[in-house]
Amino acid sequence: MKSDLEIARAASLQPIEAIGEAAGLLPSELEPHGRHIAKVSLSAIERLKDKPKGKYIVVSAITPTPLGEGKTVHTVGLSLALHQLGRRVVTCIRQPSMGPLFGIKGGAAGGGYSQVVPMDLFNLHLTGDIHAVQAAHNLVAAHIDTSILLGNRFGFDPEQVAWRRVTDTNDRALREIIVGLGGSKNGVPRRSGFDITVASEFMAILGLATGIKDMRRRVGQVILGYTPEGKAITAEDARCAGAATVIMSEAIKPSLMQTMEGTPCFVHAGPFANIAHGNSSIVADQIGIHLGEYLVTEAGFGADIGAEKFFNIKCRASGLTPDAALLVCTVRALKMHSGRFKIVPGKPLDPGLLIEDLDALDAGIPNLEAQIANLKAHGVPVVVAINRFPTDTDKEYDAIRKAAMAAGAHACEVSEVFTGGGKGGRAIAEAIESACAQPAKFRHLYEIDAPVREKIETIAKTMYGADGVDFSDEAAADIARYEALGFSKLPICMAKTHLSLSHDPALKGRPKGFRLPVRTVRLAAGAGFLYPLCGTMMTMPGLGSSPGLEQVDIDDEGRPVGLF
Repeated sequence: MKSDLEIARAASLQPIEAIGEAAGLLPSELEPHGRHIAKVSLSAIERLKDKPKGKYIVVSAITPTPLGEGKTVHTVGLSLALHQLGRRVVTCIRQPSMGPLFGIKGGAAGGGYSQVVPMDLFNLHLTGDIHAVQAAHNLVAAHIDTSILLGNRFGFDPEQVAWRRVTDTNDRALREIIVGLGGSKNGVPRRSGFDITVASEFMAILGLATGIKDMRRRVGQVILGYTPEGKAITAEDARCAGAATVIMSEAIKPSLMQTMEGTPCFVHAGPFANIAHGNSSIVADQIGIHLGEYLVTEAGFGADIGAEKFFNIKCRASGLTPDAALLVCTVRALKMHSGRFKIVPGKPLDPGLLIEDLDALDAGIPNLEAQIANLKAHGVPVVVAINRFPTDTDKEYDAIRKAAMAAGAHACEVSEVFTGGGKGGRAIAEAIESACAQPAKFRHLYEIDAPVREKIETIAKTMYGADGVDFSDEAAADIARYEALGFSKLPICMAKTHLSLSHDPALKGRPKGFRLPVRTVRLAAGAGFLYPLCGTMMTMPGLGSSPGLEQVDIDDEGRPVGLF
């Protein structure tokens, strides 16, 4: 089979104006960026607000292997399959960070015959939104250090500056740094560090804002640090919220692209799911939900992380109500969750994963059962999609289907969207249509007014299966501070590994008998959530010994090669 890039380049693309017109957007609402990408004016939200809403579908997955389970493939593929059934469909997905792109994960446009195209433009810069977030974030960081050096008129305690710097690169050497070295003209020395850009609170704000004015309000509420007396200093206080918003004023507009089969796809915002809330933007959903009979969106990583945050953070902010969920799994991942096999990026798969092994599959299926329960805990019907691989067997599919249905799935179907595009997803599309016909019973996992500790414990026990939560002294002090500042009535955005239901990536399947350690809790006042850091969770990934960037180059025509 051809590579994803070769398949994408062979696709017959329509001008983006034609995609927009077919979707129901006006020419005046499109701002083309070349032939195949356009920014969409937020004026479309107001024009479309009274039109009927389509069904709202979220795509999630079991706890993934480091190679992923094909979640984006199925977000796109389900859209293509619904289109094959004659339905009007809009897709909404995140913009990928170049950190994972050049690390081990590769691109995020889907794969095979289920992609957003052009995939190279999708994965590289797109319309520059991530760079705008990075520039705005680092401008504020520079403003803070300069103000401390030159009179400290805002009253920052240098030891309590909460605003680190960001870069869209996996760079472990920048996790912890000292700024202000080299003499008095360079600033006041203090400890700081870098996070990856998609972990910036400005990126979370971009995803959760309902418009430019709401973005400006949220940027102003961001807490940059504290005075020696413990008083919070906001971006509004430091007089930098306006400048940061101006830098991101074009980034608030979603980008319109197309799929391999010419259906519209909004690509917007890129918050990480294991660090931030892991979902594409509200403004894209506000437009897309009125343009089609179905809006298909993706929540990052497993259902315990991205989908939980979709339900309890994004849906609270948007007011939109999901109608169904698609849960993606693979035979090889479920075998891995038996604990008998290890998958390492860049190394050949264990041969045991490529042969029929019903015992290993049975041992790993509890992870699927847990993730079905996690979705059903929010009151939405669940369709399971088994992402077909050539080494799978019918007996393995039968075992998964039997377990999924016993766990309460509405349906469980084998999917071939990777090799067959929309035609390969007909069974999952029909199952989703059936699921959406069920009565809506959506509910949040916790009450927003519940105490902070109670909300964290509810997520840990219900979503992860923890026996309880152990709060460090630092985390307890963090919670007490935020409650004193009036931030107790915020949703929770858990930051934990995506490789396990627990905090420990080595614990596979459906771990039991563990307690979730919360080492610190941070406040994203502008984004509007508290985020506990669990275990050794980091906000800056690192490159491996042989990262994907080594395979990327240009060909004789100057086009990128080596992307995957």
